[in-house]
Amino acid sequence: MTDARFEAPNPRDTLDPAALRHPDSFKWTLYPEDVIPLWIADMDYPVAPPIVAALQDRLAHGLGYAQLLGDPALKAALSAKLAGQGLTGLPPEGITFLPGVVPGIYAAVHALTSPGELVVTMTPVYHPFHLAITDQGRRVSGVALRDTEGGYEINWAALDAASRGARLLLLCHPHNPTGRVWTADELRRLRDLVLARDLFVMSDELHADLRLSAEPFEAFAADPRVQSRTLTLTGPCKAYNTAGLGIGAMISHNAALVGRVRAAAGGLMGHESALSVTMWRAALQEGGPWLQDTLAYLRGNRDLLLEYVREHWPWARLHTPQATYLAWLDLRAHPRAGDMQAFLLDEARVAVHDGPVFAHEAHKAQYQGFIRLNFATSRELLQEALARMNRAFGEAGM
Repeated sequence: MTDARFEAPNPRDTLDPAALRHPDSFKWTLYPEDVIPLWIADMDYPVAPPIVAALQDRLAHGLGYAQLLGDPALKAALSAKLAGQGLTGLPPEGITFLPGVVPGIYAAVHALTSPGELVVTMTPVYHPFHLAITDQGRRVSGVALRDTEGGYEINWAALDAASRGARLLLLCHPHNPTGRVWTADELRRLRDLVLARDLFVMSDELHADLRLSAEPFEAFAADPRVQSRTLTLTGPCKAYNTAGLGIGAMISHNAALVGRVRAAAGGLMGHESALSVTMWRAALQEGGPWLQDTLAYLRGNRDLLLEYVREHWPWARLHTPQATYLAWLDLRAHPRAGDMQAFLLDEARVAVHDGPVFAHEAHKAQYQGFIRLNFATSRELLQEALARMNRAFGEAGM
């Protein structure tokens, strides 16, 4: 039996705000020093030691061009991981690396639709979905998720209606910001709809490794019926806290579809860096124990947050996030709902993401009073942020 007196402290419990606020951190330097930043989606935790060691070793070998045709070791490791999510039998040409997932979203919209056409998505959703559509002259066909007592659900009738005349569905799975992991039945119904409406699908599965339950993850393209029409996007930056080393992957059983999207983007796409390849390779090969420890800590933070909201803010709504380290809070019952993000920044000195950011123009008003809160920090910092918010809410009459 291990003597607790000699156990090493959990590095996630001993975060120093002064160290986190280094000049290279966008998250910690955008706001003044007295603000606790719980906004942009990166974690405050140290990077996994095997990743750091691999990067140091790579630096010792020089920084010439990496394998520009796709690093074979990384492809093999990624293929093995994806097979566990149902993406078996991928052709080698069906995996291509990108400088990040967001460029892949833009490239899919650019290659698979034309200006003026509708692109379907479900709101609220990660805001580059809408930007990739509107920035390129396409139109958002947005469908609001249904907020039920059991959590957020797909509005099937509205989604079917919104898909008529569209060519592309942008799917977020697991869903950011609500934290939903779509069930096998929901995925089946989505696939049926995609086939009935003859849609291409871009499935952003960036948060797949951040599931907070033991249930296995099923990729959208695990069903052979939709493999020829689906592009899956993924990357390591969320699960392994490496957003500063941009890399992603575009995956499909239909290698010609991957080639079509890459060709449409041309030289605008860019390519992955040598260090990002090294990082992802190390994450897949040796980062598993670190990720499991991180998920256990995130579950604890999630549960702390849920309990705090239920005890102190019974007027608020928060469904249990099934994945991600992001919480989607409905604070519309508060008298300052009309400027909630600014209120929390000014009065609580806590920075969060404002709800309307996660909707396109036609839906922004209905998400005023919502916030997205990043709970991937230490228990101490999370508890301090919640206490600050609680005092601000109380002083405002709640």
